[in-house]
Amino acid sequence: MEQAASGLAAAPAVYHPAVPPRPACVYTSCYCEENVWKLCEYIQNQNLCPLEEFYAVFISNDRKMVPLWKQQARSGGQPVIWDYHVLLLHVSRDQNFIYDLDTVLPFPCPIDTYIEEAFKSDSNITPEFRRKVRLVRADVYLKTFASDRSHMKDASGNWLKPPPLYPCIETADFKMNLDDFISMNPNVGWGSVLPLPEFVQRFGSQN
Repeated sequence: MEQAASGLAAAPAVYHPAVPPRPACVYTSCYCEENVWKLCEYIQNQNLCPLEEFYAVFISNDRKMVPLWKQQARSGGQPVIWDYHVLLLHVSRDQNFIYDLDTVLPFPCPIDTYIEEAFKSDSNITPEFRRKVRLVRADVYLKTFASDRSHMKDASGNWLKPPPLYPCIETADFKMNLDDFISMNPNVGWGSVLPLPEFVQRFGSQN
């Protein structure tokens, strides 16, 4: 009896998403940094998951040219070249997940699927397009991030893309510090900066 019990495989844990289905999330196209901030705010307000398990993930590089596949902005098998993109990472006990409101992949998406389908491998990318990551804890992101959305206006002050309908996100100390989050200089801003392969090795399970 004891021998039979020891041979039973443990049932996989069921993952419960920390935010509503994609259509119910606060979303504005081309404002990924604010979309992720709103996801963090929702998780904090609902208090159903520990906020310390979540991270805002800024993806960019020194040239601000980073390819990502499986994005809604580009159909087929071609990547979108973003100046930067922002995801939400959930480091859960059994499996890590990526929340990306701009992907055609599932929402949330198991991180290994996202790595394979959206990141692909930096080893197949020319050096100027290789990606870096700034990892910022969700609680820190909520307390420090600020944007007056000036980066989305042209020289005449016209919007390049329609802004969110809610007020600009600001703190007591900052009205605009987005550049510090986009920067991949580890000596500025918040959180930690690491090459994408290091991020993959740290948070992916298929290594």
